[in-house]
Amino acid sequence: MAATVATSLVTDNETPSLTPDPTPAVRVTDAATISPAAEPPAVAITPSDPWPRPYYIEDGLRRVVPYHYTYNTWCKERWRGRKLMEIFEVEFRDRPAEYYRNAVENGLVVVNGKAVGPDHVLKNGDLISHTTHRHEPPITAEPIRVIHEDNDLIVINKPSGVPVHPAGRYNYNSVVEIIKSERGPDFLPRPCNRLDRLTSGIMFLAKNQRAAERLVAQISQRSVRKEYIARVVGRFPDGEVVCDQPILQISPKLTLNRVRANGKAARTVFKRLAYYPPVDPPAKGQTEQQAMPDAEQTAQRRGEGEGYSVVRCLPVTGRTHQIRVHLQFLGHPIQNDPIYANQKVWGFDLGRNDADAARNSDEDVISRLSRMGKEDVADAVAYYDEMVDNYHKKKAEKMSGQVCDVCQTPLYTDPGEQELSLWLHSLRYEDADGAWSYVSPLPAWALPPSGMTGPTQVGGMEDLVSAVEASST
Repeated sequence: MAATVATSLVTDNETPSLTPDPTPAVRVTDAATISPAAEPPAVAITPSDPWPRPYYIEDGLRRVVPYHYTYNTWCKERWRGRKLMEIFEVEFRDRPAEYYRNAVENGLVVVNGKAVGPDHVLKNGDLISHTTHRHEPPITAEPIRVIHEDNDLIVINKPSGVPVHPAGRYNYNSVVEIIKSERGPDFLPRPCNRLDRLTSGIMFLAKNQRAAERLVAQISQRSVRKEYIARVVGRFPDGEVVCDQPILQISPKLTLNRVRANGKAARTVFKRLAYYPPVDPPAKGQTEQQAMPDAEQTAQRRGEGEGYSVVRCLPVTGRTHQIRVHLQFLGHPIQNDPIYANQKVWGFDLGRNDADAARNSDEDVISRLSRMGKEDVADAVAYYDEMVDNYHKKKAEKMSGQVCDVCQTPLYTDPGEQELSLWLHSLRYEDADGAWSYVSPLPAWALPPSGMTGPTQVGGMEDLVSAVEASST
């Protein structure tokens, strides 16, 4: 598959300016069609922009053909006076130091468009450019479904496992880029609410800046109600449950949070929608594939006899990972949560009622999670027997042992179910005064399992809102 790439070249005597210049030094060449495996231009300093986006669907996943891409960053204040290689070794650790040294020596890393050595000392105003052969992780091939559209707004049902914005290893495999690829290169969707990559459900994409500002202001003023649905370990208590435990971010680097008395105020209201008892363990002699038709029918917490609940969640405040942290504290973590239902990180009790960190210190939790890289497979070890545990380990994304023929980058295997899905879904957004309301269908994992009966839709929010008001008095 060929990709159309626009390149900008800087000659040795041309230096980008920090301020706009009516006659810029950057010279833009005509678009050229090259193979994704072709060598990049020696000093390309703007991102390649293939159109149409180099997507293809295989094995139920949306994939992106590897392509050359140039990252650009201005010299940060803390980098001034330090050697180029030192910056890469300390702050850009997604690849081995040898890779970055070779990239500098071969001209794939340049400063102000000029090739430099590894010992080059950075100064204020320097522009560091790194041209790399980019490998994006695959995501689900499930389409982004439109729930509502008008002249100002698109309301979508975001699939789980798809990031909203280009970030980290994801670029074209993001909501913004997928929507853009479907509607044309000039279309600019403006996300108005935030959903984590693993969370599915209702999202707002404004078609113009004015509509975006209006909706963002309405959401920030808390005149919009939000409801989520979650699938959690065990039988959740009856009635409305209000959790008002404060939440502290104990590791910004890992985006790791927990209930702590010195955290920020947080409140969530929960109500059980359904409870489903545990299924019988696989019969003797049954194969792994027969016992597990898919992950949604098989995940169980370690320890038989608990089953799972589908729970409605109304977050009154908006702390990071608030619903996940509060459910963990209550003893009912999201069943396939790779962090907060992970006994390798939190121990057997999974952080239940541990507001003072008496059973697991912050340092211990951070250390355990930090060690769980791709080699260890940070899976949710909340499964009830060794067969299920091993199955998910084999399916998780980890280093394959192979390298790219073009750039020698170590390659990952395909992600497993637990890296594409979190059983937390943004179900509903509604105006508090009743002017509008958008509700998505229940996700498949929230529907009754085969052979059981249960609710297939959710009613209004009156009970949840009443619980919020009662807890505030």
